[in-house]
Amino acid sequence: MAPASPHPSADRSLHGKPDSGWRRSVYTVIFEADTPGGRRFDQALIWTILLSVLVVMADSVEAIVNRYGDILQVLEWIFTVLFTVEYIGRLLSVQRPLRYATSFFGIVDLLAILPSFLSLFVPGLHFLTGVRVLRLLRIFRVFKLPRFMDEYLMLGRALKASSRKILVFLSVVSLIVLSMGTIMYVVEGPEHGFTSIPAAIYWAISTITTVGFGDITPHTTLGRLIASLMMLLGWGVLAVPTGIFTVEMTMAHAQHARQQKSERKCGVCNTTDHDADATFCKHCSTKLPEEAAP
Repeated sequence: MAPASPHPSADRSLHGKPDSGWRRSVYTVIFEADTPGGRRFDQALIWTILLSVLVVMADSVEAIVNRYGDILQVLEWIFTVLFTVEYIGRLLSVQRPLRYATSFFGIVDLLAILPSFLSLFVPGLHFLTGVRVLRLLRIFRVFKLPRFMDEYLMLGRALKASSRKILVFLSVVSLIVLSMGTIMYVVEGPEHGFTSIPAAIYWAISTITTVGFGDITPHTTLGRLIASLMMLLGWGVLAVPTGIFTVEMTMAHAQHARQQKSERKCGVCNTTDHDADATFCKHCSTKLPEEAAP
């Protein structure tokens, strides 16, 4: 069975839709994107989230703060008040507010406003309001794109299936980095910037990942030879986890395709192994029924 996707009906079963009254009206607007009011509300919410994130980003640029600092602070509190009212509205409009508050979106909604209030006591925490960008995940519900959740779930399954292989691979890379860093510390020494084994390991990591900051470089012939081998090894290191993940993605996609096979039976040749979106039988080209026969 295909995994459930975020949909207004899922919200109703999870949080509880009121039977009548103003709470039902508020619930319809806030939680349901399949109504005109709910769709307009969610689209306005997404634009508000984007603008609030831009304000937080601008507040981290010194030149902008020096010129528009007061305006940015006012805008930040306007967004905080709006999100607070929205959060309270969500809590009041559901029959099970605790379940909503402890859900994924409930926690994200709370984190979107909490840093601003905490910054009154601990200055600097308001930058954590950048977590509001996570609220943009609601775009899947707003624009009716739940089908993309299947791809996200497939990606998660592939990561989970390849996690042990990648973990083994990373452990091997860690051993290589530790060994080569120690060797370079012995070969180059503190006089060439390799002041300690941890510093040499840092060099090994930046070299094997082909980053190469250049703040520590070998000067001896042997050291440069080792560095060259590390750089060549880095190309292979980048390819291995990509290959592992690609194989798992291919297997996950094949499994998903098998699960999506339709059980509709052709009325002529009795074939049932059809794709979910098939209109005609792939064996005799007869038009398939709209639903599977009971």
